[in-house]
Amino acid sequence: MSLRGGTTLTPFDSCDPDIDIGAEYAAREAAGRGEHIEESDLYPDVRPALAVLRATGHRVLIAGNRTRHAAELLRTLDLPADGIATSGEWGVAKPHPAFFARLVEFAGAPPERIVYVGDHPANDVVPAKAAGLRVAHIRRGPWGYLWADDPGTAAADWRITSLEELVHITE
Repeated sequence: MSLRGGTTLTPFDSCDPDIDIGAEYAAREAAGRGEHIEESDLYPDVRPALAVLRATGHRVLIAGNRTRHAAELLRTLDLPADGIATSGEWGVAKPHPAFFARLVEFAGAPPERIVYVGDHPANDVVPAKAAGLRVAHIRRGPWGYLWADDPGTAAADWRITSLEELVHITE
């Protein structure tokens, strides 16, 4: 935004450079405005697709860049998954290679036996491939569509629009 006299402001100009993000999150939680994850937040294919994958003998794990609290909230949904973990619990976030090393450890399988699903080329597809995982780029949600044609998504082994498609690629 440009003001009279040619001064330009960015959204960050009004932020305190010494802000304590952790304290702000805690204050938001204490005020009852913190993170929440409910059944209605899930895409309609999540529960049925994960259930079919488990029923056909696949191990289903959920891991992503979220807080410790988000992991707790996801666990309360009783999803058909064998495990849930977040970067907040692991202390390392995507796209750092250590996140994907923790993911492989979490899965308890060699990287080439893991199908990783992600929507972002730089945070998901490219680093997961670099870690030796097989990758399904999912085209949905803001990142999935915004980055769908990015050259980084070309590294994916599959391009899907629904988790239900995983059943067919893992047969």
